[in-house]
Amino acid sequence: MQNPDIYTVSRLNSEVRLTLELQFQTLWLQGEVSNFVAAASGHWYFSLKDSAAQVKCAMFKMANRNSTFRPQNGQQVLIRARISVYEPRGEYQLLAEFIESAGAGLLKQQFEQLKAKLQAEGLFDPANKKPLPVQVQRVGIITSPTGAAVRDIVTVLKRRAPGIEVIIYPSQVQGDSAATQLRNMLSTAIRRNEVDVLIIGRGGGSLEDLWCFNDELLCRAVAACPIPIVSAVGHEIDFALTDFVADMRAPTPSAAAELVSPDQSHLLERISRLRSALIQAQRARMQQVAPKLINLSQRLLALHPKRRLEQQQQRLDELQLRLTASIKRNILSAQQQQQYLDKSLRQLSPGKVLTQQKQYISQLEQRLKQAQQQQLKQHKQRLAQLGSQLNTVSPLATLARGYSITFDEKQQVVTNSSQLKAGDKVAIKLAEGRFDAQVTKLNEV
Repeated sequence: MQNPDIYTVSRLNSEVRLTLELQFQTLWLQGEVSNFVAAASGHWYFSLKDSAAQVKCAMFKMANRNSTFRPQNGQQVLIRARISVYEPRGEYQLLAEFIESAGAGLLKQQFEQLKAKLQAEGLFDPANKKPLPVQVQRVGIITSPTGAAVRDIVTVLKRRAPGIEVIIYPSQVQGDSAATQLRNMLSTAIRRNEVDVLIIGRGGGSLEDLWCFNDELLCRAVAACPIPIVSAVGHEIDFALTDFVADMRAPTPSAAAELVSPDQSHLLERISRLRSALIQAQRARMQQVAPKLINLSQRLLALHPKRRLEQQQQRLDELQLRLTASIKRNILSAQQQQQYLDKSLRQLSPGKVLTQQKQYISQLEQRLKQAQQQQLKQHKQRLAQLGSQLNTVSPLATLARGYSITFDEKQQVVTNSSQLKAGDKVAIKLAEGRFDAQVTKLNEV
């Protein structure tokens, strides 16, 4: 290869981001929230996962500040998001523009998906709409026979055109079996072919209450109905898919009765028809140009400096989170080091050493006392033994057996009579006391 086009990493990530943002339009996703972080800047970061995969998401402050729903880890949510790339790490991510709890949001998503499908098939095309008849003799009403809608329609028809005959095709308009009953009544009306125009609808309610009018099979049956049909579901702010596939949509059941009944002024009727046709044409034109407009706006958004600012804001949040985590780790490490030093200082503390020395001295004193007592006991026993032995050879013991000791005048012990002569004075010691005596006679042994 000669002169290859060598990319830098930054250029590659930037072009991948532009390619993804231009290629993919806004999409809806449902999943479980995990790793949710609300940054100090006000931006939200989290992951959206299912049982097999996950994707990182960011919802910037400009998008979440008006949100009444704050996600939590483990919640099932529905988000509307754009695909982008976080260039510093080369990670693809979703930039959420709207978030809500799954449930009612899932019904809205199903509504939008089926609406897009039917629109792509041409069921909303004004060219396929049948005009309402100018002269109406019989009006068929597919609704609940006991609801407020049928009473409103009949009241308006009696006031505007009392000669019009009304035929009611009774059906449930809420619940699991309502869509099937509505289709059956529509088939009955087509088979009988006894009315000039049909009105299908009910009074207002929640999205769940009106859901039977979003049934795909019912919508296809309404679109294919050979009899002109007016959809009148709910109030003015309520929309059902039958409103888009029917030949005309009325904002209320009463308005539907006015549409199918002749007015006193033919001119006003013609203006009304033209106005409805204009609205339908405008809708069709808006539906045709909307994808192109969305594509152009997305291309403009992809090249807008706001994208780079969002990238930098996300990078700033990431660095701030990393800095906060690093500071926390350093503080924890310093605390652990301080605890270790405190423990070491306590172990080397003079007070602790002094306490240990005191305990050691106390032990030595106890051992010395025990040794002294033992030695004293041994000495006492030895003294007693020696005393006993001394007592055995003691003169006092001999005296105690009846003997005595004689001392001459010089206090010398007399052991032989030859030491004395008659007239000498002697002292005699007994076991108890002593006395003096004088030698009167000496006898030789």
